Amino acid sequence: MTSAKSITRSAPSSVQATTIASSLLTVQTPGRGFTDLTAEAAKFVAEAGARDGALTLFVRHTSASLTIQENADPSVLVDLTTALSRLAPENAGWTHDAEGPDDMPAHVKTMLTQTSLHVPVLSGKLALGTWQAIYLIEHRARPHRREVVLQFLGSNQ
Repeated sequence: MTSAKSITRSAPSSVQATTIASSLLTVQTPGRGFTDLTAEAAKFVAEAGARDGALTLFVRHTSASLTIQENADPSVLVDLTTALSRLAPENAGWTHDAEGPDDMPAHVKTMLTQTSLHVPVLSGKLALGTWQAIYLIEHRARPHRREVVLQFLGSNQ
């Protein structure tokens, strides 16, 4: 059990949401794997004049997804790809294979991950941890053109 003395919290802060800024990010993936979107998300926040609020990212596809993961050791992304392949292998006897053997496994992997993310924006910066990055995960073997909606809601004051 954790004692109350080991938990701290800053005082609440409050802003009036006066801004909604949106943009469509188009990403050409090289095929299965992770594409780091952190710099593009930060650039959008800066261009939107965002101060305090929230950034939402939403991928408009059913065979690609979004995640926040470690950005320091590339082997983490390799192991995550391996884990997803084990959870939804191509040779599992899927009935939906209209676009090839990676079709249904890609849908399952998307269901197991996320199609949207919510990242706080504090003082004009993404409130990510030191080793965190925002990734688009391509679950299909061949390259695809993916769309990610970026939307900031908050204050630009």
